[in-house]
Amino acid sequence: MHPVRIVEVGPRDGLQNEARILPPATRAQLVQMLAQAGLRHIEAGAFVSPRWVPQMRGSDEVLWLLLEQPGLHLSALVPNEQGMRSALACGCREVAVFAAASETFSQRNTNCSIDESLVRFEPVAALAREHGVSLRGYISCVVDCPYEGAIAPGRVADLCLKLQQLGCDEISLGDTTGAGTPRQIRQLVDACAAAVPLAMLAGHFHDTYGMAVANVLAALEAGITVFDASVSGLGGCPYSPGASGNLATEDLVYLLEGLGLPTGIDLDSLVDAGAWIDTVLERQTASRVARARLAARTVRV
Repeated sequence: MHPVRIVEVGPRDGLQNEARILPPATRAQLVQMLAQAGLRHIEAGAFVSPRWVPQMRGSDEVLWLLLEQPGLHLSALVPNEQGMRSALACGCREVAVFAAASETFSQRNTNCSIDESLVRFEPVAALAREHGVSLRGYISCVVDCPYEGAIAPGRVADLCLKLQQLGCDEISLGDTTGAGTPRQIRQLVDACAAAVPLAMLAGHFHDTYGMAVANVLAALEAGITVFDASVSGLGGCPYSPGASGNLATEDLVYLLEGLGLPTGIDLDSLVDAGAWIDTVLERQTASRVARARLAARTVRV
C-alpha cells in the first residue's frame, strides 16, 4: 500500500459543531499540540459568517498565530469569494469548499441548490488559481441523506467530476450520517474513481453506527490513501439529525499503524491532545483507543 496521509479536521469540522465557543488562542493551542504529535495537515478554521458559525470566529487570528511553522500545512474552509479573500489576507495557502450530493441537504446546509453552490465556488477557484492556493472540495451525504435516504454512487461521481472541472485538487467523500458500510464505500469509491483520478479522492467517515474504522479499511483496499479524522472524535453535523462525531484520529492512527502503515504520529501525544481539549470542552472522548490508553495509565499508577 502507498503511504497514508491524515487530514486532521478537529480544529474546524470538530469544534464548529461543539456547543462551547473557544477563543482563537485556545484553538491555536490545540493545533499546536496536534502538530507536536506529528500531524502535518490540519484544518485550522473557517471563514464563514460568525452569525451562523460563531465557533469559527477569529479564524484569521488562529492562522496568524501558526502559519510561520515550516512543514505544517494549515487549511481553512471558505464558502464563497468573501471567505476566500479573508483567507488570502491572512496568508492561507490551502482552502476548501463544501458541496452535497443531496439537493435537500444542500438547501438545509447552504441555502442553495447543488448547482448554485458550484456557481458560488467559481470565484473561489479563480482566486485559488491566481494565487497558487490549493483547493479541496468536500462532498456531504455520499452514501445516505437524513432527508432523502440512500444516495446513488453515480450522483456522487458526477459531482466529483464537476469539482475537478472547477479546479479542485482533492475531493473528500463525506459519509455525513455515518450510515455507510464497507460494501457501500467500496462501490462508492469505484464509481468515483471512474469519473476522476483515484489519487484525488479522500475518505471522511462519521462513526454513528460504529462503521468508521471498517469503512476506512474498505476505502484503503479500494485505493484511497488520504483520510480525514478529528481528534477525540470532535464534532458531528448540525444539519444531520442523529449523526455522531467524526472518526477519531486516535482510532485511525491505531488502525493504520496496526496495518503496518506508518503515520509519523505519536499516539500518546495525540491522546494527550484529545484529553486536553475534552477537558476544555467538558466532554467525554469518542475515541475507543484514547479511552483504553488513558485507562491503562490509571491502572499503572
